[in-house]
Amino acid sequence: MPHEVFHYPTKESLIKRAQELGVHIPIAADAAVLGRPLTTGCVTLKNRMGTAPMEGADSLPNGAPSAYTVRRYARQAAGGSAVIWFEAISIVPEGRSSQTQLLLTEDTLEPWKKLVEEVRRAAAESTGQDVYLIMQANHSGRYSNPGNRPAPVIAYRNPYLEQYRAADDSCIIADDELKKLEETFGNAAYLAKKAGFDAIDIKSCHGYLLAELLSAYLRPGPYGGSFENRTRLLRNGIAAAKAYESASFQVTARLGIYDGYPYPYGFGVSEGSGEKVDLAEPINLVRELKERSGLSMIGLTMGNPYATTHITRPFDHGKYVPDEHPLVGIGRMIQGIGEVKRKVPGMTVFASAPSYLRQYADLYAAGAIEEGDCDGMLFGRMAFANPFFAKNVLEAGRIDPKKVCVTCGSCGDLIRAHLPTGCVIREPEVFRPFYLEYKKSAKEQPPNFRG
Repeated sequence: MPHEVFHYPTKESLIKRAQELGVHIPIAADAAVLGRPLTTGCVTLKNRMGTAPMEGADSLPNGAPSAYTVRRYARQAAGGSAVIWFEAISIVPEGRSSQTQLLLTEDTLEPWKKLVEEVRRAAAESTGQDVYLIMQANHSGRYSNPGNRPAPVIAYRNPYLEQYRAADDSCIIADDELKKLEETFGNAAYLAKKAGFDAIDIKSCHGYLLAELLSAYLRPGPYGGSFENRTRLLRNGIAAAKAYESASFQVTARLGIYDGYPYPYGFGVSEGSGEKVDLAEPINLVRELKERSGLSMIGLTMGNPYATTHITRPFDHGKYVPDEHPLVGIGRMIQGIGEVKRKVPGMTVFASAPSYLRQYADLYAAGAIEEGDCDGMLFGRMAFANPFFAKNVLEAGRIDPKKVCVTCGSCGDLIRAHLPTGCVIREPEVFRPFYLEYKKSAKEQPPNFRG
């Protein structure tokens, strides 16, 4: 099933190609279901669309939001999405993915309060309604790059990942440091609540520290080996954050349910299954997060954008050519999320990665909801290309086909270059100068580099 670029003039041609590949892609007749409200816990969201966490690489040096950050989120809020699931925000300086990654501490709290106020103002002025704001709390782990200098913090040695980014035994984080991080997530919840967010996400996906621990089968001690141990930091981090939960502030998580690597180096597989998806443990984890940890809502995703990008977000152009068709990746994502959703009834689930489908992304999201694969959909690259995509759907009935993401990978290049990130195609007057700066300064990478 070789890789192909997007070339489907009608939804029927898209469905036909998926069928030829043996893949089911849910496509609804219309996008009406996306405008329906969604109640989760004690919260009712105004529609089923949200903006997914996409790093903007535009913080100030101390991690506070810059004018670019405020502009980006204010535009998303004005765009009509019910949920803005903020990008990965570091909870400790040493866990930042770059000097331009956002950081929430006591020192940056006041700028965050102002950003939240501005975002809510933009939503009210544009839509007459509020918007639900989720702060994503993260430690970059293996991808920590404070000061733009690699300083990996790893859970265990992984040869599949170390071919792209070097690490050694000295990088393995100690158990006592992991124990301290549990309370740090609690402090992050305290700060997020003070900043005015509606919720905090204890992030466990995309190869970052908490996600890597989920596949730490070979790690000794209380944070490795057994399922109970490998999920300990996530569960205890959530428990610490829950101390600040209230009717107006909840705790959630974004969870990676499949990494794309065989056992014992990936989550969502089993011993002897190779790279074949086995969701027994992810289903068990989501069930425990609902029943033991008390979560009512979760975002689900797959892959590692540094190494298995085609699994996380299928694309036309990127750092490598995948050995599978993008529609296979779309099918894997939604089928996996749907399987988890059905096995854990009562958990509100937001799905991911619709942007590859361009002008059919809204019908895909609606189809996934109608077929019971998820309750809502998060749009990432699409929100860069057109932050008003949700308003288009709500007011015109469909997404604007002239403003969709074309999955060219340019926004990813900007993120990796630590430059303010947005859509080079749709907003060239803002982001093309940064892209030209990236092209000018880019150094040749090793042939197998996927970062």
